[in-house]
Amino acid sequence: QVQLVESGGGLVQPGGSLRLSCAASGITFRYYEMSWYRQAPGQERKLVAAITVIGSSTNYADSVKGRFTISRDNAQDTVYLQMNNLKTEDTAVYYCHAERRGPGLSYWGQGTQVTVSS
Repeated sequence: QVQLVESGGGLVQPGGSLRLSCAASGITFRYYEMSWYRQAPGQERKLVAAITVIGSSTNYADSVKGRFTISRDNAQDTVYLQMNNLKTEDTAVYYCHAERRGPGLSYWGQGTQVTVSS
């Protein structure tokens, strides 16, 4: 059974920081490209950041470049999203996503709420 379990969300003031974690089980983690998406109320789910299987390349949405950092630990089957200088517009549910392109496998976590408010 595949599980992606996000943690680390919460309420933070503007300018603050949070670190999200996504622990994977039931998959061979090192074969999967990992990414974080977010979905704000009334909006579609959008890509925030992505990282390749060995972490050699990352990709970010323009809105988070310079503030967010995605990383992975293949020994711990975990992907992280360090979020700094948070803004109110970063408020959303953040989802972890795992994808293995060859076999066409794709999995989602259950999401974790991030609220940026004073």
